[in-house]
Amino acid sequence: MLQQTPVVRVLPVWQEWMHRWPTPAALAAEPSGEAVRAWGRLGYPRRALRLHAAATAMAERHGGDVPASVVDLQALPGVGVYTAAAVAAFAFGDRVAVVDTNVRRVHARAVSGVEHAAPALTRAESDLAAELLPEDPDVARVWNVAVMELGALVCTARGPRCDDCPVLTTCAWVAAGRPAYDGPPRHGQAWAGTDRQVRGRLLQVLRESDTPVPAARLEQVWDQEIQRERCLDGLVSDGLVEPLADGTYRLPGG
Repeated sequence: MLQQTPVVRVLPVWQEWMHRWPTPAALAAEPSGEAVRAWGRLGYPRRALRLHAAATAMAERHGGDVPASVVDLQALPGVGVYTAAAVAAFAFGDRVAVVDTNVRRVHARAVSGVEHAAPALTRAESDLAAELLPEDPDVARVWNVAVMELGALVCTARGPRCDDCPVLTTCAWVAAGRPAYDGPPRHGQAWAGTDRQVRGRLLQVLRESDTPVPAARLEQVWDQEIQRERCLDGLVSDGLVEPLADGTYRLPGG
């Protein structure tokens, strides 16, 4: 849930999920459409399908438990390098580097002397994170979360609070005079008028209905027919929406 979504938005949804589905087996026992419904407005709803698929895999392969090893975690649907490392480190105490956007920014500034990390994670960044990781597993776990928090609260992207930074005197970026970023252009993600917005509105109608929704109701969501139909087709292809023989639509597995 935290992938590309801030904690403040995730927390209430996560709490509702944990109350309803305290174990992977509990989630796996429900239709995947219920996961999409409970996902609410978090965005990137394919993550809900992958989380349901991961829960199903855990129920089938691991006796309903979350696996502890990075290898087993990465074998689950929708679980990548970062999520596998975070679960292994924070839930099971494994000594593994956890590298998210905040960590990459701290390393870029404090160690590499540049304002921002590369647009995508590089092998050099992964190697640097592993090199910096303390040897003691308990210390490594604290180190991981400390660097993440440093990037989230102090070494922020737009307004770093350098005077409050505990590594100010050893920061390579500060020592170099805080040179401005000169890498590839950094673009924010647009929302208004995009397919993401249309897909979100279509899914919202389906989430709010306990019965299949007629096409005419979905047509009211967006007045640009070509874009609306493209987005609806995309939701069907992604497995997020199920078309029925009578021309209505519902969440999958209803």
